Amino acid sequence: MPHAPRPEDLFLTRRDFLQRCGIGFGAVGLSAMLAPQLLADSSGVNLDRPLAPRAPHFPAKAKRVIHIFANGGPSQVDTFDPKPELTKWHGKPIPLELKTERKTGAAFGSPFKFQKYGRSGIEVSELFPHVAASIDEIAVIRSMHADVPNHEPSLMLMNCGDARLPRPALGSWVTYGLGSENQNLPGFIAMCPGGYPIQESQNWQSGFLPGIYQGSYINTAFTDIERLIEHIRSDAVSRPEQRAQLDLLRELNVRHAAKRQREAQLEARIQSYELAYRMQLDATDAFTIAREPAAMREAYGDTVQGRQLLTARRLLERGVRFVQVWHGDGQPWDNHDDIEVNHRKLARESDQAIGALLKDLKQRGMLDDTLVIWGGEFGRTPVVELPTAGANQGKVNGRDHNHHGFTMWLAGGGVRGGTVYGATDEFGFKAVENRVHVHDLHATILALLGFDHEKLTYRHAGRDFRLTDVHGKVVKDLIA
Repeated sequence: MPHAPRPEDLFLTRRDFLQRCGIGFGAVGLSAMLAPQLLADSSGVNLDRPLAPRAPHFPAKAKRVIHIFANGGPSQVDTFDPKPELTKWHGKPIPLELKTERKTGAAFGSPFKFQKYGRSGIEVSELFPHVAASIDEIAVIRSMHADVPNHEPSLMLMNCGDARLPRPALGSWVTYGLGSENQNLPGFIAMCPGGYPIQESQNWQSGFLPGIYQGSYINTAFTDIERLIEHIRSDAVSRPEQRAQLDLLRELNVRHAAKRQREAQLEARIQSYELAYRMQLDATDAFTIAREPAAMREAYGDTVQGRQLLTARRLLERGVRFVQVWHGDGQPWDNHDDIEVNHRKLARESDQAIGALLKDLKQRGMLDDTLVIWGGEFGRTPVVELPTAGANQGKVNGRDHNHHGFTMWLAGGGVRGGTVYGATDEFGFKAVENRVHVHDLHATILALLGFDHEKLTYRHAGRDFRLTDVHGKVVKDLIA
């Protein structure tokens, strides 16, 4: 049937001209040979299926990640790094040069008792008995260090590998490298109750990577699916009608994008519409934890953290690649005052759920290839913080920020469980033995996932970028 002429039909690119002229027969044969690569960028990512599963550089020990972010900076000397000398010096000036953010005072011994757990005999604070029950699955890194004692740059460094410039988050790099095993759910999900943390969505940004790799934010303060995920259902049209609308929209968008060399923002928009439609069934199922047995829900605990971690396990079971679980809104672990009261409260909110997660993953046979990460953006000083303008309420019973030495731990996913790596000084202020920078941690995480951190790159602005920039070394002693 004749139709009105379209201006776009009157113009041909040089490639179109040659293909439509006889010598295009070679392109026809080549297309059959290279079909899988035709819609791929220089990294091998299929532009039409950017979340399709991909193989890493070498055989991986871990396939998926749960990153439990203790937002605000938990105190290492009150959790996983016992310091008997600090208790001996309590109330006295310690013989150590301290470079702190604000004025500090005398030694502040931990108000919590430590005891040994498991076959490994690793000491853990009384705050985390449920986590300690799985200590033989855990590698405790007591020699972490970062760059500065401020939340904003330290959050960016821990999450994105750079303290100042907008860079893709760890979860974005992982999904860029591995894709996802479920095309109906995002590959990277960030769960944070009560709104965004400091630096907001930059913590799970895709940066210069395509937008499909950005973390999808879920406000887990809510339990109702319609409030957890906005617009999860359409009240205006049926699913077949919605599918027809989306097909038309996709056709228009693809035509629009084709004239613009598949511009990244247009591609991200097209993919987000498709993913949002596909999520309507799978997301409802994954986030409805009421479908879990009552005993399982009780094991995790009826808390926000319990719901988050149980949901995280359900998401991993359904093929989501990377789930980041934030503990609390604001900066809950940032205890400049009343550290005994506040750390005890925070641990009570999270310990049972984390312990249940580790046991649950192991019972299901998932811990072997699921990497669990716990920690904050930095630690806290072993000395008491003195009253300062705005930092605390002058109670002299809290700790200041400390990036010189702090603790994180890894479990499952090929980690050498039941080990302690590195050490801080006798008071717990500075990493002094087998020091591990955040770049080293990132390099090690990528190695567990099967990647050479120096080769997982993305070309942007004329150079190849990577998560660890020009830094980082793999801590092989952490890998089983």
